[in-house]
Amino acid sequence: MSLRALLLALACLPLAGCYLLESAAGQVDLISRRVPITTLLARPATPAPLRSWLELATRVRDFASSELSLPDNHSYRSYADVGRRFVVWNVFATPEFSVDPKNWCFPVAGCVAYRGYFTEARARGFARGLETRGYDVLVGGVAAYSTLGHFNDPVLNTMLDWDETQLAALLFHELAHQLLYVKNDTPFNEAFATVVENEGVRRWLEAQHKDAALAAFRARESRYAEVLALVAESRLRLRALYARALPAAEMRALKDEELARLRAAYRARRAQLGSGYEWLFGPDLNNAMLASLAAYQDCAPGLEARLVAVSGDLAAFYAHARLLARLPAAERHAAVCEQPVRPVAAAAG
Repeated sequence: MSLRALLLALACLPLAGCYLLESAAGQVDLISRRVPITTLLARPATPAPLRSWLELATRVRDFASSELSLPDNHSYRSYADVGRRFVVWNVFATPEFSVDPKNWCFPVAGCVAYRGYFTEARARGFARGLETRGYDVLVGGVAAYSTLGHFNDPVLNTMLDWDETQLAALLFHELAHQLLYVKNDTPFNEAFATVVENEGVRRWLEAQHKDAALAAFRARESRYAEVLALVAESRLRLRALYARALPAAEMRALKDEELARLRAAYRARRAQLGSGYEWLFGPDLNNAMLASLAAYQDCAPGLEARLVAVSGDLAAFYAHARLLARLPAAERHAAVCEQPVRPVAAAAG
C-alpha cells in the first residue's frame, strides 16, 4: 500500500490524530508486529497461557461471523505485541461551559469526538495545550480500536489480562464498527457498536453455557445503567446551567456545585453500585468525562429498543440501522438518540 493510501485510510480511524504522518508511523509499526494466530498456535515455543488465550480469541472471532453476521475477514486473526499497556490514548475535550464534545474533522472519517495518539506523552501534551485554552479535557488509554476494515486489525497484548466476557465484548464492538460506520456521527456509531457488543456477549455466554458469567454480565450492565442515569441527569442540569447568561465566575462555582452533587449521588448509592466506578467520580470528573460517556451511550437505548422490536433478529436490526444511517443526522438522532432520562431511585435510608 502506498503512503498516500495509508494516510487516506488512517483518516478513517475513529482516533485519527494531528499529523497524519505521525499516525501513519504508529499504524505501520503496529502492522509490522502482526503474526498470524495460526502461526503462533503451530509454534511449540508459544507459552501455554498465550496459546490458550489465542485459542479463545479464535473461537470468539469465529462466533462473531458465524452467529452475529459480523464481517468475515482477516481482522483479529493475527496477534501483535505493542510493548505497552495501551495501543493508543484518546483525548476528549469540551469547552469549559458545555457538555458537548469538541470534534476533529478528517477527509474520510468525517468529524469525530476524540483524537488519538500512539504515545501517551503526545496525548497528554496535546491535552495540556487544550487546557491552556480553557477546555475541560480527558485522556484515556485504549486497548484496541478498529480501522473500519481498511487494515487487518490484530488482537493485542493490551487485552491479555481480560476475561472471556471482556474479550468477546471488545471483538464484537470493533467488528460492529466495520459493519456500519456513519460519517460525522460518533454517538450513533458507538451506540450501534455497543448494542451489538451487548447482544453478542449475551449470545456467546449462552452458547458456551456460562450461566454464572452471564448472570455477572447482566448484573454489571444493570449497575452501569444506573451510573449512566446519574450522569445523564447531571448533564441535563449542566446543559441548562450553561444556557444561562451568567458571569464566568458564578457559572464556574455552580458547575463545581453540580459536579459535587453528582459525586455525592454516587457515594449515596455506592453500596448498591459497587466501588468500581471511583475512577469516574474522582478528581478528573469534568465536562469532558461526561461527554466521553455520552458519546457511547446517548443513542444506545433507542437502538436497543429497535433490536427488541425485531425480536432480536440481527439481520433485521442491521438492515434497520442502515436505513437510519441514510437519514439526515437530525432525523436519525430524533428517531433513536433523544430518549428521556430514566430517573434514578433515591438510595435507601
